[in-house]
Amino acid sequence: MIQKLSNDTDFAEVLKKIGVDAAGQKILNKKNRINYFFIPSLDIRAANILKQDALSIGADLAVSKQVAAMSVKNSDALLVCSDSQLEKLIKKEALQPFGLKKISEILKQFLHSGCVSQKPKIMGILNINEDSFFKNSRIDEESFVDAFTSMCEDGADIIDIGAVSSRPGSEYPGVDEELRRISPILRLIKKHSLYKKAKISIDTYEPKVARAALEAGCHIINDITGLSSGELAAVVAEYNASIVIMHMRGTPKNMQTLTDYDNLFFELDDYFRQKLEIAHSFGIKEVILDVGIGFAKLLEHNLALIKHLSHFKAHGKPLLVGASRKSMINSVSPSSPEERLAGTLALHQKALDEGASIIRCHDVKEHLQMLRVWQALKNTTI
Repeated sequence: MIQKLSNDTDFAEVLKKIGVDAAGQKILNKKNRINYFFIPSLDIRAANILKQDALSIGADLAVSKQVAAMSVKNSDALLVCSDSQLEKLIKKEALQPFGLKKISEILKQFLHSGCVSQKPKIMGILNINEDSFFKNSRIDEESFVDAFTSMCEDGADIIDIGAVSSRPGSEYPGVDEELRRISPILRLIKKHSLYKKAKISIDTYEPKVARAALEAGCHIINDITGLSSGELAAVVAEYNASIVIMHMRGTPKNMQTLTDYDNLFFELDDYFRQKLEIAHSFGIKEVILDVGIGFAKLLEHNLALIKHLSHFKAHGKPLLVGASRKSMINSVSPSSPEERLAGTLALHQKALDEGASIIRCHDVKEHLQMLRVWQALKNTTI
């Protein structure tokens, strides 16, 4: 009898269970994962070379039927290969003309992208402001310590605290108002040493607010503007804090009018590369990337970013995904924010499958259960 295993099987664990020696495990693990790379507008001369090189090592390249007849100048292509085949192909194309050397360099970035994966963490959300889109996340000074403690007990590794709404159409009330809202909370964090119970993230892009938060013992600055302020970058570096760099166009007030992309994934790649250079130039060591679900994105963009999230692992940084109770769920299945837990869990489970390191959510207890079941399924080798 033969048992067919799921494509999601922990291949390495099965090899260990069988008793394969270490050298054999290393070789076989490279043959396990199948990669799919979409290459747009490939020069047909390059396409023919790449296809032949791919076939020579057991991989394949799908191109337009017009390539064989040489009746077009360019063709989109789909490269299908294992990690082991990818290693060989990268070396081959590094020596080839017609832009294949550049393709080799890009493919090399994906070769070891799996190494950034880590045990996923849950980031809970607490909002000080009264206009956040999900009312159950709103708290005040009197209820903060209890809410924070309860969220820790429910399983939050990180708690993200915001004093300003960033929902579509919202306006920033100003740094003085943000400080007025957040200051009593920061005093409570310091007074009760809450930074010892969980890592604390502050959702802000204002340097003054960031400095006050880090002084109070917070660990992470969650910046929806993607490190657009050099002053903020300097503050983060000064306190040796972590930064979440999120992708967004415009501001929350106008971002949903800025959703026209030539290629969404390539734009985000360029954006993250530029922002990582800025972070490095200021000496920021810990960077987390957030693709910005719902920020200057249409439904199809949000779904594609979650479905193909592993693309961004090539940047070598932890990936944060926050789709919790967002309106994209309403676009798929009409519902109020209070009715979107099931849709949230579905989106976040897919994000985990694609390599998300941090899940930002309103419902910590339910996400912990989902995460434990997801991990149990991943670890099953029977």
